[in-house]
Amino acid sequence: MKNILTVIAFATTMLLGIQTASAQSLSQDKGRPEVIAKAETAKLTETLNLNGDQGRTIFRALVAKEVGYQKNVDGKDSKDASVAAEKKKLDDQLKEAMKKTLTADQYAKWLKMNN
Repeated sequence: MKNILTVIAFATTMLLGIQTASAQSLSQDKGRPEVIAKAETAKLTETLNLNGDQGRTIFRALVAKEVGYQKNVDGKDSKDASVAAEKKKLDDQLKEAMKKTLTADQYAKWLKMNN
């Protein structure tokens, strides 16, 4: 009887531990560049009616932008000239990728959404 209670207590402890670990990983994933880019790509796909190739290209461009922001812009003084220059460079790279990937109508709609 004592062994059965020990096994049940151990199993319960393990299940609670797994749930806590899963919850922590989900909250940490929200800040990852891929997760942010995937959400933004899904929104753009719905709004701009992107095809598969456009979606993949835009996803990659958004990941690159998010990685650059997290490394060089986020958490730093936005009034600093080097931070502002890096932000402008990243935004210009995204605009260029969007211009190459999207049709003229889609690009105009995207510009209107971002301004």
